[in-house]
Amino acid sequence: MDSVKSILITGVGGQGTLLAARILGDAAIRSGYEAKVSEVHGMSQRGGSVVTYVRYGKSVVSPLICEGEADVILSFEVLEAARCLPYLKKGGVVVTSTQEINPMPVISGAAKYPGDLINQMKATGVRVISADALSIARAAGSIKASNVALIGLGADLFGFSHDVLYESIMSCVPEKAKAVNEAAFKGGLAAASQRHNL
Repeated sequence: MDSVKSILITGVGGQGTLLAARILGDAAIRSGYEAKVSEVHGMSQRGGSVVTYVRYGKSVVSPLICEGEADVILSFEVLEAARCLPYLKKGGVVVTSTQEINPMPVISGAAKYPGDLINQMKATGVRVISADALSIARAAGSIKASNVALIGLGADLFGFSHDVLYESIMSCVPEKAKAVNEAAFKGGLAAASQRHNL
């Protein structure tokens, strides 16, 4: 990888976007790259939109991702993926969980949750890889591991080996959560491989 790779991670506060960013940053460093991870932008504790940037390569000047620069959007929630589409570069890929979380305007009745967002994104010509990361994580033993399931789903897009990603996950999660996160990662990899075989 010669150029800088930019991963935009988005979700709703409390979904573990920052841990996902730490894991990818760790994997980049293990792979011999310089890595910069931005702080969380958004209301991380209140269920609001959260965006984190991870950039890595031979030399990385800024941790920020501007519109049209993201190679991958890694999204924990479908509406958040759609909101961040302007940041995706031409030929970039959206990796998203199919989970839907109602934002405040929907909860308050001021708006309706948009329907069929994945097909709407695909209709714009964007490649979208989607799976129910929440169900994969639940099957692994904890819905908190949906972030790691999502990393497994997008594993082939980051430029790291699966072994390096696994090592980074194991180094970034607490001891008591290692088995659950290993299962979630493998579940995400399996979901990705099923998509390739369709």
